Amino acid sequence: MTESSARPIHPATLAADSPARPYTVAVLGLGAMGLPMATRLATRLAVNGFDIAADRLALAGAAGITPHDSARSAAAGVDAVLLAVRNGDQLRDALFGEAGVADALTAGSVVIMTSTVGIGDVTEVAERLSGLGIDLVDAPLSGGPVRAGEGDLLIVVGAVPSAREKAAPVLDLLASTLTVIGDRPGDGQAFKTVNQLLCGVHIAAAAEALALAEALGLDPDNTLATLSAGAAGSFMLANRGPRMLEARSERGAEVLSRLDIFVKDMGIVSTAARSAGLATPVASAAEQLFLLGKAAGLSAADDSAVIGVLAPGTAE
Repeated sequence: MTESSARPIHPATLAADSPARPYTVAVLGLGAMGLPMATRLATRLAVNGFDIAADRLALAGAAGITPHDSARSAAAGVDAVLLAVRNGDQLRDALFGEAGVADALTAGSVVIMTSTVGIGDVTEVAERLSGLGIDLVDAPLSGGPVRAGEGDLLIVVGAVPSAREKAAPVLDLLASTLTVIGDRPGDGQAFKTVNQLLCGVHIAAAAEALALAEALGLDPDNTLATLSAGAAGSFMLANRGPRMLEARSERGAEVLSRLDIFVKDMGIVSTAARSAGLATPVASAAEQLFLLGKAAGLSAADDSAVIGVLAPGTAE
């Protein structure tokens, strides 16, 4: 990654709002991340919102977002559409399905895709949108709902310079760290795939280490604190470790990141590695651990609950 291809987008690139027609963005999906992002954007931009849940639309309206009863209505004539979807199939459906918004968009607008769905799906959709005169900005993000509402997300971007400029009013409001990874849709997904490889492996390694400590009869809290202070420490050990100990208790861990997200993401890692002809044995082992967690009925549990695959039952 060269200096020129990894440059932050400065807030000065924000487009000047026209008094007659302010910059308008449609946020489709007002869930745990969508609503705080839309609320943040509404502090500076005109925001249309759509969600199938009436209560989320009501919350959006109270936050200064214009609620719409359909995605197509929300997206009609806007400058940008912000999408957060689960996978490539949902991305295609949101844009090109029966209720898809692609043909409601104006040529010259942009679709900002914030999810991790894989390189191939994003490049395919970008080509289809290009035929309609619409750019796709590949902008996967990291950070939770609180950080989304504060404009404190980490966002990496793959898109042509003209598309990045069009999307800047949205991205600059949402990100505290915004890095251009490349000039092609799919470059953001490629980077996020590498990122998720490390995150998944680190979570799996933390689970193995704490399960071993339990099996050896060590005090879990003391072990975690001491490991985190030394060379064996990592962000994931410090972040997920306490939740892993909570997952071993009868009350379980609060769900902050579902386990099945890493089933999906490690699958994306494996697909990308096979496509590149690269062996990733450590990532593959981590993927199997998350798959075992899914098979054990932990899909909707916090990803820290993967420790239960290695050490069944609750801790004393």
